[in-house]
Amino acid sequence: MRLYLNVVLLFCVSSMLWTGGLRAGDGSRVTRDLQVLYTFEAGKGDLIRDRSGVGQPLNLKIQSKSGIQWQSGVLSVQGSARIQSAEPATKIFKSLKRTNACTLEAWLKPANDRQQGPARILSLSDNPSRRNFTLGQDGRRYDVRLRTTSTSANGTPSVAARDRSVRSQLTHVAYTRDAAGRAQIYVNGKLENSQRIKGDFSRWTSSFPLCLANEATGDRPWLGELHLVAIYSRALSKEEVNQNYRAGSQGKPSEDQLRELAQAKQRKLFETKVAPLLAQNCLECHDAASRKGGLDLSHKATALKGGESGKVIEPGAAEKSLLWEQIVSGDMPPGNTPLKPAEKALLKEWLNGGAVWSVNMIDPAIYNGNSSAREIWVQRLTIPEYIETVKSTVGVDISKEAYELLPPDLRADGFSNTAYNLNVDLKHVQAYARLAELIVQRMDVMKFARRFSKSRSLNTDATMRKFIGAMGQWLFRGPLEDREITNFSGIATTVASAGGSYEEGVSLILEAMLQSPRFIYRIEAQRGDGSALSAGNFELASRLSYIIWGGPPDEELLKAAQAGKLTDREVCRKQVERMLKDPRARQRSAQFVSDWLNLDRLANMRPNEARFPEWDPQLGLDMRDETLAFFEEIAWKQNRPLSDLFNAQVTFATPRLARHYGLKPQGKGLQRYDLSGVPARGGLLTQGSILTIGGDDASMVTRGLFVLKDVLRGVIGAPPPGVDTTPVPSRPGVSQRMIAEQRMDNKACAGCHTRFEPLAFGLEKFDGIGAFHDIDEYKNRLRSDGEILVPGAAKPVKYSTPAELMDLLADSERVRETMTWKVTQFSLGRPLGPADASTVQKIHEASRKGGGTYPSLITAIVMSDLVQKVRTEAER
Repeated sequence: MRLYLNVVLLFCVSSMLWTGGLRAGDGSRVTRDLQVLYTFEAGKGDLIRDRSGVGQPLNLKIQSKSGIQWQSGVLSVQGSARIQSAEPATKIFKSLKRTNACTLEAWLKPANDRQQGPARILSLSDNPSRRNFTLGQDGRRYDVRLRTTSTSANGTPSVAARDRSVRSQLTHVAYTRDAAGRAQIYVNGKLENSQRIKGDFSRWTSSFPLCLANEATGDRPWLGELHLVAIYSRALSKEEVNQNYRAGSQGKPSEDQLRELAQAKQRKLFETKVAPLLAQNCLECHDAASRKGGLDLSHKATALKGGESGKVIEPGAAEKSLLWEQIVSGDMPPGNTPLKPAEKALLKEWLNGGAVWSVNMIDPAIYNGNSSAREIWVQRLTIPEYIETVKSTVGVDISKEAYELLPPDLRADGFSNTAYNLNVDLKHVQAYARLAELIVQRMDVMKFARRFSKSRSLNTDATMRKFIGAMGQWLFRGPLEDREITNFSGIATTVASAGGSYEEGVSLILEAMLQSPRFIYRIEAQRGDGSALSAGNFELASRLSYIIWGGPPDEELLKAAQAGKLTDREVCRKQVERMLKDPRARQRSAQFVSDWLNLDRLANMRPNEARFPEWDPQLGLDMRDETLAFFEEIAWKQNRPLSDLFNAQVTFATPRLARHYGLKPQGKGLQRYDLSGVPARGGLLTQGSILTIGGDDASMVTRGLFVLKDVLRGVIGAPPPGVDTTPVPSRPGVSQRMIAEQRMDNKACAGCHTRFEPLAFGLEKFDGIGAFHDIDEYKNRLRSDGEILVPGAAKPVKYSTPAELMDLLADSERVRETMTWKVTQFSLGRPLGPADASTVQKIHEASRKGGGTYPSLITAIVMSDLVQKVRTEAER
């Protein structure tokens, strides 16, 4: 009954919800990349509403009502009408120009087959000779004019259907044009014509209104019935055109679609609103470990089961739910600030809507209120990305100078490539200018220029513009707009007027491009208006290359983007497979490991010389190299699941590091060591690069927090104000473990410290620089037993040795999920939040099916909606 009510409600508001990629089938229309939809069901008035539900609605105004007659789901145009958007059709202009592709679709019934001009059915134009596109009727044919850089301002030559395709009966017409220039026109699902219309949409005009049944000037009228009009920002496939044809002219979602929409709405409500509310207000007392009153609200099964007082959630009936009663009475949350009225309303809506619980666990690591996960930031290239981009595009290694001149990238949210922290200040601006100058000085400018043009003249405007467009597309990872080409062409004009040479002109253009924001930033078409957009071909090429390689697209990837093929999932997947075989993929994975484990700190580590006389800076670098070589061995050479990083019985060491670990040196340089006969070592946590996190005193606090946060994705609050957090050193009779146990016995400290310090008990025999001892420097006997409480678990699991701890971690699904989240966060360059959770879970499942390896995880990430779709602010 509740589901039926939801469906009825959704029929009333379907126009607001009908978006997204619903399952295709008879009776359902394609909705992916839909931009506007007009279905004419209002039946009266002078406003035609955009029913797409995408972004800001582009409604149309009937400016002249004479000759207009509303019928049921039909707009009948019986005389010269004026129907157009009150403002420029910015939504259409931006979305189609970004993709250089479109679909124009209409269900219509022409009044006759004698209308010419062509008579305007659907037009983005401002007069009879200037347009971006027009779908029209020219006598007995349907005709489409589309303006590109290779056509006239009037969009000619046009693409027309066959003669006699126009009949005075209800007809489905669809025109598609992909980014590669293939234009096709269909009538009633049958392909009528296919032509190649070269060029792109960079010369489109942004000020044109969208018009129906006439030109904007009112002198190209079309007569007949309009039943449905739609525009997409990509070329629908033949199968999709036929799907829309089979769906019919009404364009209404089916019951299955409405049911799916209802469920999707409830899932989104829970994942983005209700789960964070419960996490922040209820789980302190009612998670799997605490279970106050026998109630665990962190898991779906236990939450619906209830606690000692019985069921607390009654789906569909807030007033009968004990959870609601406790909140209304103010008893919950106890001792905390009561829920705000808006929060209570949210919870009540969720309960009355069926209490849909769409995740198995409310994970505090996801729902911790991190506001930065909801924000959109333009991504500046990190220093390694900048170096690789310069090297790949112009063949110059600028590593040394880049690290000397550019301010270092600072870590935020655990990584140094977090977009919101990649600021640009005056030092950056000055450094990029100097670096651009140095790069050009080291280039063979004339040889580089020959890749894009055979001309040697600065005075031929058309040739120079073409040259700048081609070179700019290579350097900027995508096509240039007219204004950009004009700006860079101005440099050539200035040099020519001053009597400069062609080489001087190209050098200055290159220098300008290399310090341009489009080179330094990964700029994408983000609009933040709530619409769901598929990534364009060039956006996708850039995303793939920087995620997999940490650098720009190569020629093959850009060719696929130029041809409009990269948005084809199979083509994209094959490109990913190719790219993962490139050595740059391994180099990028090493950047991830270095960032995740903060390995750069080892270059600056300075332990107490009196306590650790054997330390020297090179030993720290050897530890860093050990971890990187270990990761390459497990993730690439053996292609093992990433969770095996925690217990693999192998490592790599220099002779100095081998002696430090108590191993017999096997040769010069970094050598492979089998640890199957060394029970104390094996896996990341037994390597010096990680063990040194504990500082000179091998602190249980810092080591335990690392395991909790970076391995188990646990969440812990900051220490209370005024608490002394100075590390307590060991002393005779008091080891680090004893100090930790004293904290855990203190009621004021136990609530937090019992959650993370036991995680480090198994590492107590490793000192502050990673050497193994049974007795510390104060003759305290050390232990290796402890217990591990995985976030979300009800009870801790005991272990006796470091090897047992490593095996527990390697076998933990929580650890596997952590690897998915960490690699995904690094790949996207931003924190992840509640809106990402369901997609990350799908990524994790896809990766598990592929073996849980690094290549399978990267493939799952780049094929997911987090990469394939443009993220918008309103979606967060």
